[in-house]
Amino acid sequence: MATNYFPHWIGILFIRQKSFPLLKAVTVVLSFLIWAQSGILWAQNKKIISIATAPMGGVWYSYGGVIANVISKHLPGVQATAEATNGAVDNIKLVGSGRAELALMMADVGYDALLGRGAFKAKVSIRNLATLHTNYNYAVCLEGKGIQSVRDLKGKRVSTSTPGSGAEVVALRVLEAYGIDPNKDIKRERLSAAESSGAMKDGKIDAFFWNGGIGAAAIADLAATPGIKIKLIDQGDIVEPIVKKYGYDSYTLGICNLLICNPSMDENLAYGILKTLFEHKEELALGHAVGKDLVLENAVLNSPLPYHRGAIRYFTEKGLKIVEASYTK
Repeated sequence: MATNYFPHWIGILFIRQKSFPLLKAVTVVLSFLIWAQSGILWAQNKKIISIATAPMGGVWYSYGGVIANVISKHLPGVQATAEATNGAVDNIKLVGSGRAELALMMADVGYDALLGRGAFKAKVSIRNLATLHTNYNYAVCLEGKGIQSVRDLKGKRVSTSTPGSGAEVVALRVLEAYGIDPNKDIKRERLSAAESSGAMKDGKIDAFFWNGGIGAAAIADLAATPGIKIKLIDQGDIVEPIVKKYGYDSYTLGICNLLICNPSMDENLAYGILKTLFEHKEELALGHAVGKDLVLENAVLNSPLPYHRGAIRYFTEKGLKIVEASYTK
């Protein structure tokens, strides 16, 4: 009878030896197999979603993990995982192709994707779920190196962030605004925030660009290194020309982050994700400082992308009117 229900090798154990210790051992094995099978069935019944974030060492990677934990813990039937990526450009491509369900991205890069320009050879179909916290553009160097302005980076060893990241897009635009050709006027590296921090500690680069929220682990770690005093290079004088050329609706070089998805995402899933995040936003804030910036009233403002129908449903139920940026209409 045993061989009819269990793997053949277990049946052989029953035939060859019937001692109690062996029977006990087999019972343990069978119990484990039944438990494992039930776990597999449970996992199969779960909707698995991937959240594209950024390289380790930045805010997106950490915050994406917090978002994934909150969704997995509180949204029935859904298991979310945060995935390290190169950043905003890659994230959009992942969501657009259906290889990731959710992604963090910067509004300006989303606008490029909407128009099929810049890093995108064709238009990418994506939707916004909510406007999140603001990213700030960092140009980091060390005190005492004679770097007072971005213009002083000519001839220097500079990281413009990772390929495929929104941070790189902004860095190149900043350099352009200062009249610096990144391919000719600097010795260019393309490192993540964590890699840039390490390279600066080792004296391998003179400066690096990074774009993200307040509280980046890589920059905090660099600033806390004994014998090192970092300096943030002022970029205020190029805000106006960048705003004028690229259409940022902003008076500082800060860029909104969005939580995006594919238009094909199930409406109930999109609705459930938002409902879960807003109902447990205290957990988001405890998990990462930028979580406190998830505010209902701000989540519906000035998106460069159309909102997903699930988001429209959720925010409408909350009595809010979605205000998309004028250039998306």
